[in-house]
Amino acid sequence: MWFRMLGVGAVALISALTIALAVTGRLGLYINPESSWFAVSMAALALVGCAISFVLPLGAAEDHGHDHGDAPADHDHHDHHERSPRTPRQVVGTAATVAGGALALGLAGTMLVVPPATLSAELAASRTTGSAPLFQNADTVALAITGDTASFGIGDWASVFATATDPEVFDGTEISLTGFVAPGQQGFALTRLIITHCVIDAQPASLPVATDDIPRKGQWVTVTGTIRDVDGQLQVTAASVEQIDEPKDPYEF
Repeated sequence: MWFRMLGVGAVALISALTIALAVTGRLGLYINPESSWFAVSMAALALVGCAISFVLPLGAAEDHGHDHGDAPADHDHHDHHERSPRTPRQVVGTAATVAGGALALGLAGTMLVVPPATLSAELAASRTTGSAPLFQNADTVALAITGDTASFGIGDWASVFATATDPEVFDGTEISLTGFVAPGQQGFALTRLIITHCVIDAQPASLPVATDDIPRKGQWVTVTGTIRDVDGQLQVTAASVEQIDEPKDPYEF
């Protein structure tokens, strides 16, 4: 029963937590919302599997299945097992069960004790590579040239800023974007974490903002301003920098 609860119980707990996060709208703090349906489906399937597993009698999985042949009639099967030494395979299996169960319980416990929270500005800084990650393909720049940028976020504009061969085309474009403050030159870097699948692959995207109004590091702000071409480099000249609370959806996907 201990081994069953260690493995099956831990899986059931994590599955239930996944579904609870989805119901409360907080699963998006861990994974891309487009993948939520898959995570919830697998969690529900895991719960069904856990329930079915308890139908099996205890010890059924460890039935060695050997043939006793011509063993005496008074052969005590239970006593035989108690006297038989554990094989290396059984020892390794037990160790793997304990390790896997402990890891699952630790993860579930962390999810219970630590409330979901967005990744910090410090982590974003630690993941900065010095060059702008390209979150979009060449179509992003082509779309930006047409002026159809109403749906653009910081990740989209970061790709445009990094790959535009004719930056003067975007000079004068008015934008309004939300992100958090990171250190930058001649102002600050308006930053947002971009997630492809889950928070593990989150990468920061930043836009240089020229302004004298520099909020504290990590503060969420909405910047309204104009894109300017400064010696072949694009930057945002801020008309206003409004400090706001962290948005409900802090990531871009």
